[in-house]
Parts: sequence; C-alpha cells; structure tokens
Amino acid sequence: MTASDNGQARRDRLVHRQYEDLPYPPRDPADERKRLITGSPSHLAEIDHYVFGGRRDLSSPLNVLIAGGGTGDGTIMLAQQLAWESQALGTPAAQVTYLDLSAASMAVAQTRAEARGLDNIRFLQGSLLDVAGLAPGPYDYIDCCGVLHHLEDPAAGLAALMSVLKPDGGMGLMVYGALGRTGVYPVQNALRALSPEGLPPDERVATARTLLASLPESNWLKRNTLVADHITAGDPGLFDLFLHSRDRAYTVPQVAALVEGAGLALTGFVEPVNYDPAIYLTDTDLAAKAQALPWLDRCALAENLGGTIKTHSFYVVPSNRAGGLPPSPDSQTTVPVIRDGNHAELAKGLAGRKRIQVDLNGVKHRFDLPEGAAAVLAQIDGRRSLDAIHKGLGLDWFVFRQRFDRLYAVLHALNILLIRRAG
Repeated sequence: MTASDNGQARRDRLVHRQYEDLPYPPRDPADERKRLITGSPSHLAEIDHYVFGGRRDLSSPLNVLIAGGGTGDGTIMLAQQLAWESQALGTPAAQVTYLDLSAASMAVAQTRAEARGLDNIRFLQGSLLDVAGLAPGPYDYIDCCGVLHHLEDPAAGLAALMSVLKPDGGMGLMVYGALGRTGVYPVQNALRALSPEGLPPDERVATARTLLASLPESNWLKRNTLVADHITAGDPGLFDLFLHSRDRAYTVPQVAALVEGAGLALTGFVEPVNYDPAIYLTDTDLAAKAQALPWLDRCALAENLGGTIKTHSFYVVPSNRAGGLPPSPDSQTTVPVIRDGNHAELAKGLAGRKRIQVDLNGVKHRFDLPEGAAAVLAQIDGRRSLDAIHKGLGLDWFVFRQRFDRLYAVLHALNILLIRRAG
C-alpha cells in the first residue's frame, strides 16, 4: 500500500465516522407533519425542464437514484412529489433508491419517510463508488447533492454514476462554490493545526467554537456573512463546514471540466439569474460585451462579479442529447408551470405591481414585469397551453407573446417559471 493509498483510507474512515456521529444536515422527522423541505436540485418540475425538456412520459414511472442521500432532503422531496403525481394521474408509483454510506444518516431518512407514509423508497447502505454492484439500475434520473466534493476522486464518483444512468436520462448535482465560501478554507487549515483529526469530535467542535469566537475582524470568514451553517445547523453544521477531512470547492470552469470529463453536458445552473452577468453590470458597453460571450463564459463572469455563490446546483445529461435543453416556450402547445404550483398565490402577490424585488444571496435586485403579468400568471396552472392561456385572456396572440416572453425571461431566471410540456 502506498502512502497516498494509506492517506485516502484514513480520510475515508474519518468521513464515515463524521456522518455516523453527526448526521448532516440535522433533521427532526416530526417536522414532516408540518412541511415538505424543497430545494434544488431534484425538484420534479426542474427535472422535467432541465433533464427531459418538458417531454417526460408521465405514464412511465421514473426510476430514480439518490446517491449520497444523507438525512433525506432530496429523497423525501422527490419521493413525495412522485407519489403525489402517481396519485393524481393514476399511474404506477415511481421507484426511488436511496444510497448512503452512513447508517445513522439513513436511519433519519427512513424515519422521515415513515412519518410521511412513503412506500416508494428503497434504502441501501454503501458507497456510491460501488453503485454498479449495489444498485445497478439503470436510472432515468440520478441525484448527487453535496457528495462529489467530499470524494477523494470526484471524477471517479461521477463516472460511477454515469455507468448506471440510462442513455436518455440525466442528473442533478450540487458541489461547493469556491468564491462564496471565501474564508472557510483558511479556518479549516487553522483548525487542522489547533485541533488534529485524531481527537474526539466533541473536543474538536469545542476548539472550533473557541477559535470562531476569537477570530480577528480582519479574518475573511468574519466578512463573509453568507456562510452560516456553524450558526444555523448546530454541531453537525460546524463540523461539516470547518472540520471535514475532505472538502473541495469549484468555480464554474472547474464544474464544466468535471462534467465534460464524464461525457456529460450542462443544461442549466439553478437559479439561472445568479449566473447572469447582466444583473451585476450597469455600464451598457460592459453589459454588451458580456452578452456576446458564450454561455459558460457568461456564467463564469457572473460568478466572479457577484462573488456570492456558495454552492453550484446544476443539471447534466449525456453530451449527445444536450441539444434543445433547457427548452424554450416556442410553441402554442407549450405548457408552462409554476415551479411550486402556487400560480394563484403568485398572481395575487404581483397584482398591480410593475416590478418584482428579490434577495439574491444578500443583495436585493429588482426586475421589471410586463403589463398584465398577474393576469397571465393566474392562468398558468400547469395544464393550460400557451394557446389556451392567450384565449382565456382574450388577447391578440402577438400582444400575448410579447407579454409572456418578457414574463418568462424574468421568472425563468428566478427559477419560478418552467416548462412542463414542450410544444
């Protein structure tokens, strides 16, 4: 065994021990009675949009893998959404396979599923690197959220997932963003010196809290108010943020290189607006230069300008089927959908307003809305086509398309308005 192999084995043990001792993120299964935690990637409306281009066959149940399911956020969200869809359409139940290394984390996810009465999840313990033997699939969709950046070789992890993906399937991935985590890695380095990895977890946590309380104002972490897991997620959040034995972060070009190396292609980052340099550039000449750049170069520019992206959530498909993704609302038969299904509530909230204000990573931005935005939104129930919506509004088709296209540009960028069925 080489020295590097031995180091990897030691880090493997430490990572496994961490998630057995401190399952992350911490979740109380009793909360399932009050709310469904949703997020990105792997919201069903996003999968339809970014992976299947609004052309998923709803009569055929998805076969889903959650690789590195942790305490269950992605698993519970998608399994519940698929169960609701199955009940509404009277179609066979979709199967979700959960895979995670930690028995303690899996126990939390299982208890959450039991609290919801979900019976469409198969729970397996093991490494995603062994997925071909443990859960060979193949899968229509694979979720891998917050895992690749903790592997010794992220490319090997992605290749393992690619080996069990159907040719016409896709994945939703999340990795850490380098710029938004400014300040994290110097603190990690300091704690490796002050609180070595061999010490008991509770002792390391205590040392970390003492250090954090005594950081000088000049420290970069003190200036980065976006990093807050050590405050909001208790000891598991603190350990995961500052004491993890294997942690890396990515820029947009590094994400692209990882994806392309696996024979995959990016179909979109979520939320798209964070990757648009136009929201950061007020000078028209600079904005025009940015707009002329290829898409991924624009994304990288936005990341450098904003500096607030802590995590990259994105969708990928095999590179040979990336054409036309994400879809555009370019047909009268296109069916738009509000991501969270609350079209009436959203329409009510925007009634009479000429713009929408949102908080993007601590910075407020305003976006102009077209005339009649609320009336259009009130018609978007996830079933009506653009043709039916325009007729319901009694508008000339050309006038309607002008309004809808402007509304779609704003709300799609904010990950609010997607396409359920393409024309």
